[in-house]
Amino acid sequence: MFRTRITELLGIEHPIISAPMAGIATANLVAAVSAAGGFGLIGGTTPGGADWLREQIRAVRERTDRPFGVGFISSFPGLDELVAVALEEKVAAISHSFADPTTYIPAAHAAGVKVLVQVQTVAQAVVAVNAGADAIAAQGTEAGGHTGYSGTMAIVPTVVDVAKGVPVIAAGGIADGRGLAAALMLGAEGAWIGTRFVASVEAVRPQWQKDRIVEASADDTVVTRAYDLAANAAFPDYIIDRVLRNDFTDVWAGRDADVAARRDELGPEVARATQENNQAIAPVRAGNASGMVHAVEPAGDILRRIVREAELILRERVKAVLRSED
Repeated sequence: MFRTRITELLGIEHPIISAPMAGIATANLVAAVSAAGGFGLIGGTTPGGADWLREQIRAVRERTDRPFGVGFISSFPGLDELVAVALEEKVAAISHSFADPTTYIPAAHAAGVKVLVQVQTVAQAVVAVNAGADAIAAQGTEAGGHTGYSGTMAIVPTVVDVAKGVPVIAAGGIADGRGLAAALMLGAEGAWIGTRFVASVEAVRPQWQKDRIVEASADDTVVTRAYDLAANAAFPDYIIDRVLRNDFTDVWAGRDADVAARRDELGPEVARATQENNQAIAPVRAGNASGMVHAVEPAGDILRRIVREAELILRERVKAVLRSED
């Protein structure tokens, strides 16, 4: 069994956090991850608003008494009301992404709630440390959905170097025990996993999207801002969106100015395609780790297998590659 500063900070058995994917990480997924010994995060930034979030928090508590939290896309409007709900409900932790978290940390700490901050650059990590973050998720560009440009192998140890003792969680491209073991060897205290949990029974996604992740290889993703520009989504300019390739990305990826100019046409087209499950146009946000996903399975089984694999690797691989001097 692992014991890291993240397991101690969050009161969990295994150093795995499920990403707070908006519209995907709802009560069923979060409860399954937490009940299995990890830390589930509700995707708190959803059209349902404050009432929906409160219902989701209480639904998790009906399913498990294990710790869990809520994560936010902190660049989106209406955040204050959502954060207030999470603090009122006394979740174990909240997470912030895509914005300076400084103004949100004092109130969370006053409520006894830990704050995790996801960063895409070393400079953002320094801001989070100085703001008093309890842990930092260093996200590499391999991550599915909204991400930055630095690779996981580079950003994790460099964030560890500037974290001043604040625990770091590795995010981006982790889907099995090899990834968790590698993250721990880079100096991280745990892994933040998204794509692998999208292809879980409990994730709120159409079956065709889960199947596409299972079928995809590591070569089948593309980074683009086309979907965000079409929807006029409130993500910072430095954030890109990793999705599975389709006809829409083949036409519009890399044509940011053209997409913005045709937003009135393309935005409704994408929204309609998503409702109608049009695979040629609707986005499937997934990372390079898709190439390691081979089946849609219960989230608890996924988590337990990742832990078993990582434990075996860390016990046996070191013996295989290190030779004692004669």
